[in-house]
Amino acid sequence: MATKIKPLGTRVLVKRIEPDEQKSEGGIFLPDTAKEKPQEAEVLALGNGKNEEGEIVEFSVKVGDKVLISKYGGTEVKIDGQECLILSESDILGVIEE
Repeated sequence: MATKIKPLGTRVLVKRIEPDEQKSEGGIFLPDTAKEKPQEAEVLALGNGKNEEGEIVEFSVKVGDKVLISKYGGTEVKIDGQECLILSESDILGVIEE
C-alpha cells in the first residue's frame, strides 16, 4: 500500500481476509450480494495506544496478526483501491493462532 494511514488512540487498521470461493452446503456458488462479510482480518497498522485519559495502553495484537472481528464494527475506508476497516481494539474478538 502506497498510502499510509496511522490510526489514532487505540484504533486498529485491518483488511478483511476474503475466502477463496464461497458456496453453499449444496454446492451452489453464492453471488457477492448473498455473501456475508468475512470476520477474519489481518492487522495492518496500530494507533499510538493512548486512551481518552492520555494513558498509554499496550495493544493485545501486533501488525501481521490474523484476527476475528465483530461483524458490523469499524469504519470502512478505501486505501489504494483496497477496502479496509479502522476499528477500536475492543471490536477485535480474538487472535487466530495457526
